[in-house]
Amino acid sequence: MAFPKAKNPLAFTPGPVTIILTVVYLALLIPVIVIHENVPAAPRTSPKGLDLTEAWSDLQTLTGGFHPYNSHRNDIVRSWLLERIDGIHSSSVAAAAAANKTTPEVFVFDDLTSNLTSIDGQTGVYFEGTNILVYIRGWEDKQENWWEVPGKAPTGKGGVLVNAHYDSVSTGYGATDDGVGVVTCLQLVRYFLTPEHAPRRGLVVMFNNGEEDYLNGARAYSQHPMAKFAHTFVNLEGAGAGGRATLFRSSDLEVTQAYAKSKSPFGSVLSANGFESGVVRSQTDYVVLQGMLGLRGLDIAFYEPRARYHTDQDDARHTNMDSLWHMISAAVASTQSLVSDSSDRFDGQDKDDGLVPSGTGTDAVWFDLFGSAFAVFRVHTLFALSVTLLIVAPLTLLVTSIALSKADKMYLFRSFARVDISDETISLRGLRGFFRFPFIFAIPTGVTVGLAYLVTKINPFIVHSSTYAVWSMMISAWVFLAWFVSCVADFSRPSAFHRVYTWTWIFVLSWAFLVIATIYENERGLAGGYFMLFYFAGTFLATWISYLELFSLPTKTEYIGCSTQGSRRPSGFGALSGDENQDEDEVEAATESTSLLRSQQRTTFANYVNVAGHTDEEVEEGEYDPNVYRHEQTWSASLPRWTWILQLLLTVPIILTLVAPLSLFLTSALHQTGQDGNPSLFVYMSIAILTTVLFMPMLPFIHRYTYHIPIFLFFVLLGTLIYNLVAFPFSDANRMKVYFSQQVDLDQGNTTTYLTGALPFVEDVVRGLPSAGGQTDCVWKEALSRTQCSWTGPEPHVVSSGNVSSPSSDWVSFTTESTGHSSVRFEISGQNTRSCRITMDGHPITNFNVVGGSAPDKRFLHPSQDGIHEVRLWSRDWENKWTVDVDFSKNEDTTLIAESAPITGRVSCIWSDNNSPGLIPALDEVRQYAPAWATVTKLTDGLVEGYRKFEL
Repeated sequence: MAFPKAKNPLAFTPGPVTIILTVVYLALLIPVIVIHENVPAAPRTSPKGLDLTEAWSDLQTLTGGFHPYNSHRNDIVRSWLLERIDGIHSSSVAAAAAANKTTPEVFVFDDLTSNLTSIDGQTGVYFEGTNILVYIRGWEDKQENWWEVPGKAPTGKGGVLVNAHYDSVSTGYGATDDGVGVVTCLQLVRYFLTPEHAPRRGLVVMFNNGEEDYLNGARAYSQHPMAKFAHTFVNLEGAGAGGRATLFRSSDLEVTQAYAKSKSPFGSVLSANGFESGVVRSQTDYVVLQGMLGLRGLDIAFYEPRARYHTDQDDARHTNMDSLWHMISAAVASTQSLVSDSSDRFDGQDKDDGLVPSGTGTDAVWFDLFGSAFAVFRVHTLFALSVTLLIVAPLTLLVTSIALSKADKMYLFRSFARVDISDETISLRGLRGFFRFPFIFAIPTGVTVGLAYLVTKINPFIVHSSTYAVWSMMISAWVFLAWFVSCVADFSRPSAFHRVYTWTWIFVLSWAFLVIATIYENERGLAGGYFMLFYFAGTFLATWISYLELFSLPTKTEYIGCSTQGSRRPSGFGALSGDENQDEDEVEAATESTSLLRSQQRTTFANYVNVAGHTDEEVEEGEYDPNVYRHEQTWSASLPRWTWILQLLLTVPIILTLVAPLSLFLTSALHQTGQDGNPSLFVYMSIAILTTVLFMPMLPFIHRYTYHIPIFLFFVLLGTLIYNLVAFPFSDANRMKVYFSQQVDLDQGNTTTYLTGALPFVEDVVRGLPSAGGQTDCVWKEALSRTQCSWTGPEPHVVSSGNVSSPSSDWVSFTTESTGHSSVRFEISGQNTRSCRITMDGHPITNFNVVGGSAPDKRFLHPSQDGIHEVRLWSRDWENKWTVDVDFSKNEDTTLIAESAPITGRVSCIWSDNNSPGLIPALDEVRQYAPAWATVTKLTDGLVEGYRKFEL
């Protein structure tokens, strides 16, 4: 009598597989989600040199109103910043004197002279800067005030720039965009004025004004003498409205190593690749400092939630001390590392026009691990490892296969074995299970992709407020279908080679994806596919283990010998489950001792998946070897039962640790961009693909899963699918943006109000506005990728004298005068504004010059071949009068007078000040009557544009 063995808690049987696989996934996914959703707590006591209570108070003061460049409150904020800088300096000097110490030298530049003329495509810009710069002299810096001598360039090793912009948008208070960055800069001034933290290299802290309007503040910095000094930088920004500050992008390995010293680093090189590949279209000052000025540096920014970005919820109430501390701690650590660097890797090279960074640095790969550790290494290292693994891994499997063949144990891909003496064929069933992977992979993946299209078609914005509902739907659909198809395949054709064949298929797929990632690394320097190296490495090891397991099998000669003798196999060989001397589809002949109900067959699929192995009733004495699982091949009895655990631990933890945080980061950054005109399908497809990547390592084991969890996931799928198709996609906490603008025809006195947004929701918002009732015209705007609704009125009151509104016909004044055959001089002024523009209807401008302005900077001249269609004028003074010379000639022989058709266009000014009720009644109306699930933000740099037409 054969006695059943005691159950092995690590055996490759349904119970252990279900429990262990589930525990491993949950043990890794839950911490990843918790870390993603929570910001590291701020310390209760401020570290030496910092004052978090003061920083929070500064943030509250800064965000007391809207302060765009073209607003009077912007001037108030600027004066307040100068006072705060002076106060910090004074208190630091006093504290140092009390301790009988000295602080570093400090120089504050109230820059009211830097002007810039630039051309970017079809847009020309003249901008007058109002930046504030604080230079803290490093103890290695040359002890000379070189900036006081016109044209003199600095000498020495150069220093570090930290940049944040103090202007906000006209519809946002700017708490994280970029108030936290500004108060962080104030704290950096305090920190490095502490004698213990005096910098080795000089530090320039810049409070720039004009980032929200085409990055003009950073461009104006290029004209200041201190722009010749810094060679590295840290840019502090906000593209969300709270949460963690992530490392958006970095210029090279060396500066990234400085960020790696942060206490709670967060980010991935994949976000940088998004900018480089054009997937992310918005920009920060980083593109000016790194791309145009050639500095090496970091871009640290908030990235979520996008729904609050540029709205009135970007305020102190909707952020917190923890987010503030996360930005401050990262900035202090990065800056401290850069200003303390004693190597020559950043040393400036002396040029006639100043210092330039030494080299361009090394391309880097970087990513955080659970928000507490940071990996950073060279792209070349990633490339070398990838190429090595791409070659070594297949060769290793090939050599192992050859060794198995020489050992006569290569059962893979072998359906039959031939008996030399009798020339008979013995069924090995070694090919069984090879072709099931395409089905168990393609069906779940195809269904999740289909769900992505379905939700995009029916309720495309549900991910805006219900990200985890979409994730739950995708995951439950994929796991349930993968389990179901695997069980059906295993029920119809049981195979002990399910694991090895599945790992082999995954190996091939991951090898192909690693090839693609390696090509991008080499040709385009995009290292965002770094996780594929680790994914493939784990898959290779798991696959190799499956091949090494085969050495435990009996030789095929031994197996054939026992089979031809028709006898019982020795211990470890397994017993025949049917006559394996016959073809696998043949039925054993019945005898008088044959059971009426054949014990080897399951009557239903449900019974099959409910049973972990053979029951006592199924196993007759002497008929089965208990080492053979169900009806799998009998030679599998000697396969080890524990190696699946090793395969699991070599793949799932690595994949989840790297891919799960990336998945959450991507969806958090993108799930609310559909309202901005970005395609919603991209988000859903990303979730579907990432679901496949995350859970594909389950496929070698999932056919051993019990039915309990998959059936539960089936009901989760039904519930989340219904919810995602019918639920309203917006909420009070996740509002939809509608984009406001207003145009006033100053010649005719007509006012047109515009609201732009996603259909059909923008129409719902407009229908609820009293002034828009019954006269709304909504059209699709291809350039905006959104629908724009317009209606007449109400008229704004942005220009006033005391309590009396000025007639709109006086808002903009201009004259034109021909100054040559093909040139015209415009004289333009606007009331209560410092921003105007010239816009051409069709005939482009070839060149322009602002009289009294600065000469164009070649670094910022990138004209389009189609010419300039708009000239934007920004003044630091209110109601400024611009004198602009424009040239229309295409060549020396073309004259304006010779043109048969008149040249037409318009002169306009913009108004962005929105701090007093009643100035823009239409905007007040939207705020008052829009549904709670909607919020208003600005469409362009001005809330109101008043224009007058001209004809030349």
